[in-house]
Amino acid sequence: MVPSESVTDLHKIVVVGGGAAGLELVTKLGNKYGKGGKAHVTLVDRARTHIWKPLLHEVAAGSLDVGHHAVDYLHHAHANHFRYRIGEMTGLDREKRVIHLAASRDSEGREVTPMRAVPYDTLVMAVGSTTNDFGTPGVAEHAIALDTKEQAMRFHQRLVNGMLRAHTQEGPVRPGQLHVTVIGAGATGTELAAELHRTTREVARTGLDRIDPAKDLKITLVEAADRILPAVPQRLAAEVMGQLAKIGVEVRVQARVTEVRADGVQLADGGFIPSELVVWAAGVKGPSFLKDLGGLESTRNNQLVITPTLQTTRDPDVFAIGDCAYLVEEGSQTPIPPRAQAAHQQASHLYGQMANRLAGRPLKPFKYRDFGSLVSLGEYTAVGNLMGFIQGRNMFIAGLFARLMYRSLYKMHETAVNGWWKTSLDALARALTRRTEPRVKLH
Repeated sequence: MVPSESVTDLHKIVVVGGGAAGLELVTKLGNKYGKGGKAHVTLVDRARTHIWKPLLHEVAAGSLDVGHHAVDYLHHAHANHFRYRIGEMTGLDREKRVIHLAASRDSEGREVTPMRAVPYDTLVMAVGSTTNDFGTPGVAEHAIALDTKEQAMRFHQRLVNGMLRAHTQEGPVRPGQLHVTVIGAGATGTELAAELHRTTREVARTGLDRIDPAKDLKITLVEAADRILPAVPQRLAAEVMGQLAKIGVEVRVQARVTEVRADGVQLADGGFIPSELVVWAAGVKGPSFLKDLGGLESTRNNQLVITPTLQTTRDPDVFAIGDCAYLVEEGSQTPIPPRAQAAHQQASHLYGQMANRLAGRPLKPFKYRDFGSLVSLGEYTAVGNLMGFIQGRNMFIAGLFARLMYRSLYKMHETAVNGWWKTSLDALARALTRRTEPRVKLH
């Protein structure tokens, strides 16, 4: 028999997934309802720390140290009046209103927490998304996705180790040995390509004098569509394309990948890109366990179909927000995109509606507002368009102002999670440590 959490008379709110949407929501709920004893608030996540997903490309490139930005769930839960339960969700019993968690184990395989069941009155699914490899052969074996901080850190370690190997080997650097191919020219892939161009050269300058960056290091960005950044305005994509060409990142559009091999990437047109490091950043889907979870309606990409009130179509006690949720608003032909601003807006809306939920009153529908797009090319530049910025018109921005706007998105997330005081102190501490640490993480 699977052990269950103790039952309480308070309304039990369980949030599964501590990403951008889930952590912002559970923090606010804990401070409002958990602190006052008005509800029992619990976060469930298989990881122990949180890192804002749009930062993962910087972790992979080595320009951001996870230790300076990670949020420890156990400490954060204690400080914000909610409970944290480690474990991967494996099932949902809607009749008994419990979720099932797998046992968690340490790196040596020893059990840390057992299988168990967590009861709920309100369940919020905020488990985000994973990379969709579309069944392409060799992706699982030879490419690395950037869905988690562990994957980003693994890629960075392979990158640094590859450069150390090339520097110390007897022969010269082989063709393709220090080439990196990024598949998928959405925001993640494009930003990673630019960031890698800078950080690989920083690593080479730290005494690896047998590596010639101009000759040995090459970054290739591959996109199946007819242009990069297909989800953003054409003008913004063209500006980014020009910046990538300026710094020497090779871009291949209308290039469909048919296989990823240990020595490179095979294209549908017969072309081959030699590369010993491959990042797959093309396409997203919901985690596989969401398919037919508890009989809830889901899409072929494993997203949970929800109503305008963010409730799942088959169970009003189960909500979904963020990348794992699928909602086509009235008057629209396309679903709300899986973007950080959508996750933030949904978390804020559901938090605001929780008082109605607890009182048994009708919930107000969610309305998504697109504030535009921002793409950062690291220290090179940033570009973006702000929707309705001045008198209902769009505004194109670039350079320093765009970079500041891009960084402000992360500060907004930090403030939502930690409050403005801690966010300010953390920013000051990072500014001071940057003066004494390498510009790029070297291990």
